[in-house]
Amino acid sequence: MELPEDLKYTREHEWIAIAGGVATIGITDHAQESLGEVVFVELPGVADTVERGGPFGVVESTKAASDVYSPLNGTVLEVNDDLPQSPQLINEDPYGDGWMVKIKIAAGEDLGSFMTAAEYAAFLEDEAGS
Repeated sequence: MELPEDLKYTREHEWIAIAGGVATIGITDHAQESLGEVVFVELPGVADTVERGGPFGVVESTKAASDVYSPLNGTVLEVNDDLPQSPQLINEDPYGDGWMVKIKIAAGEDLGSFMTAAEYAAFLEDEAGS
């Protein structure tokens, strides 16, 4: 399982790349493996407001449908327009072409609450042992 060191991770299995007040968000390699073959993706609209912990999209696979939760408060700047027509990109490249949204991070957001790759790996081990 791939866990890029330069990303941050959530307990809901999203990854975050933060640069210049903008967060690019997607689901982790672990999440896409757990879901199986992704067949449908629903994303928010540009300029939609998202709330930390609230759903911003849906990923459906041959196994299940799952909400995707925003790790931050902010406004959607861009969505990955390739995903509705090519949802398999999430399986093929979850940290690259499978990104989901770019959000302008709301002022005052706490960016220190996310896990590093090592912390997320330990979290996955704990979760598997439960």
